[in-house]
Amino acid sequence: MNFVYVALGGAVGAIGRYAISLMPTRTEFPILTLITNLIGAVLIGFIVGFIDDRDEASKNMLLFWKTGICGGFTTFSTFSLEAVNLLEKKAYFAGGCYLVLSVFGCVIGVYCGKKIAMLLCR
Repeated sequence: MNFVYVALGGAVGAIGRYAISLMPTRTEFPILTLITNLIGAVLIGFIVGFIDDRDEASKNMLLFWKTGICGGFTTFSTFSLEAVNLLEKKAYFAGGCYLVLSVFGCVIGVYCGKKIAMLLCR
């Protein structure tokens, strides 16, 4: 049954990621991947802060939300490819900014998501 929770969540997350990728942009900077990863970071932080994993129902919810939705939604492999592409094009400033914003922004996003969950739910 665990696979079902992960699969259903993964489908929802992948659809969300695809929907964001359809937004029109006018830049070569991978802003939509950055936005997706930042949203995913806040979401996973909120989920971890909100769901108590001590009981079986909560473990199933974690599988659905954290592993499934966040796993299907965030785009670390795409992030890595786009960072390499920027660096290979010698767009060092954009590539460096993208790396720094993605890594630090997502770590801060997880922290903020957890804090938001604690403020709203505990």
